[in-house]
Parts: sequence; C-alpha cells; structure tokens
Amino acid sequence: MTFHDHLTGFAGLPVASYPEARRLERHGEALPPGVRSPERDGLADPGSVAWRLDPYDAGDDDPRAHLEGFLEFVGAPAAVRALVVGDLVDGFFEAESSDAVRDALTELAPRLPGLRSLFYADLTFEQCEASWIEHGNLSSLVAALPGLAEFAVRGTISLSLEALEHAGLRRLTLQGGGLPARLTREVVSARLPALEHLELWLGVKDYEGDTTAEDLAPVLSGEAFPGLRSLGLRNAEHTGVWVRVLAEAPVTPRLHTLDLSLGTLRDEDVPPLLESPVFRGLQRLDLHRHYLSEEAEEEVRAVFTRAGVEVDLSERREPDGWGSGAVYYPAVSE
Repeated sequence: MTFHDHLTGFAGLPVASYPEARRLERHGEALPPGVRSPERDGLADPGSVAWRLDPYDAGDDDPRAHLEGFLEFVGAPAAVRALVVGDLVDGFFEAESSDAVRDALTELAPRLPGLRSLFYADLTFEQCEASWIEHGNLSSLVAALPGLAEFAVRGTISLSLEALEHAGLRRLTLQGGGLPARLTREVVSARLPALEHLELWLGVKDYEGDTTAEDLAPVLSGEAFPGLRSLGLRNAEHTGVWVRVLAEAPVTPRLHTLDLSLGTLRDEDVPPLLESPVFRGLQRLDLHRHYLSEEAEEEVRAVFTRAGVEVDLSERREPDGWGSGAVYYPAVSE
C-alpha cells in the first residue's frame, strides 16, 4: 500500500480545491441553487474549509503566481484557517525539489495571519511515490506562520527540520515510507513548548527508516515535549519492538492517546501489550491495520474494553507468503 487518495478533510474541515473553484468560475459553471460543495462554501466563508493548492495542476508555472492568485480569489485571505498544498513539482514522478513552493509560501505568509493548519505535500503514488518527494529544510516555513497550530508533511527521506522553533505549534505529523534517524534527532531537538501531538511514520529500513529508541530517547523520557499527550509511532516495520519500549517509557503514563496503527503488530506482541498496566491507563489506543489472529484480536479487545480504553482493532491482515516464511509489511513501504 501507499498513498492512493487525496485528503478530503483536514483539521476538521472539508477540503476545497482552489484550482477547481477557479475553473468553475472561469467557465461560468455553477451548481444548482441549494446544492452545496466545499468550493461554494469556501467562497462564502474562506475559513470554513481547508483550501487545496495545486500550483502545477492548475497550469501555473510559477508557484508564487498560483499563491497570489489564490489570495486574490478568496478575497479575505486573513480568514483562511487551513491549507493543503498538493502538487509541488512540475510533472509526474519527478524527484524535484519543493523549494520553490516553500519559498513562495514563506514569502506570502504575512498575508495569511489566520492560518492555523498546514498540510504540505498531499501527493498520491500516481503523482510521486512518497520516497521520491524531495524537501529541503521546512523550518523557515513553519517559523513564518506564527499562528500555526498544526503542521503535517508527507515525504521524509530528504526532509530537514533543523533548528525548528515555534512557540504555538501543538501538532506535528511526519508521513513517509521511512523516517531517517537524522530527521528524528532534528525533531527531538526542536523548540516546540506547546506541542501536544507528535505523529511519526517510522517506515522501513530500505527507505531510510532507521530511527531507533535511542534517537527518540528525549521524547520517550518525556523531556523533549513536556506537554505531549498524544503520540503516534505509526507504519513501523517492527511494531512489537516499540510496544516493549513504550511499556517502560516514562512518557507513556502521560499520554491519553497512543497510535501504533499501520504497522506489523503480531500475536507475539500481545503479552507485553497486555501485561504492562501503563497501556490500560490510556483513553485511546489505535492498533488498526495489524497482523493479529482472530483469537489474539478478541483478547486484546476484551482486556482494553474492560479497562475503559477505546481501542481500534480494525483491518486485520494476513502476512504475505515468501518462500517458506511469512512477511509482514507496514502500510506504506512502497
């Protein structure tokens, strides 16, 4: 599996396509009266939707021109609360840098004082595989948006967040097929005093997913982000290893939500999951897309339900056969 579909919602808001809204306006196409669409709702109230920007899909060669056109189109850019940046490169399957989009958005950031949520690089596999997405250092972009509370980015292999600092950022999400230890160390060194939610897609070693518990030690100890209450270690090649690490980690008792979904949880990982009381102190535990047997799944569900923990055990999978053995893949490994 990889990323098949674009986001239809972000930050609790429906996604409205700016290129689509612009095409409708240019061609004089209109919805029948009374029929709602995110684009129509967004034009009536720019803050009621998460606007999707696709600089190259819209036929604009210059990302800055696309962004300036959007700001003029919505009429009240200060009201925009959420953005989803889609097409970052000119052409399909092009391993090109997204720096031009980053720089344009950074420069125009003062015209978006109300922006609270930004998703950067909502690309599907038909446009560019996650491991091919090229980012530079995005710390300057985050810093240019002082009101930002949520930042999510897809594509981690070349991504840098060196010297990341933001006083108000509460949610940080890094999606990809592999999380380099280098990038993890940059994240745990970031100055994010308000951070409450950290979501890391660990991925596989073949896609530079070499992050270890040692790299994450400042997070696991609770020292890096004292206000952290929601932690996602998703899409892991060895979910069971992280179960065992978290069972002993000082940060775990502080959490209300733990997300270990999209990984490789197996029956052998059930004992440490059930024997450690720390997991039963959670409010929510997300284990969906796992490799548990039906019997193990029911046991886990029963224990956590009795403990009052909301547990997601949907999407049980069977391992792939390879020779005489079984192979367990996380959801996004390409």
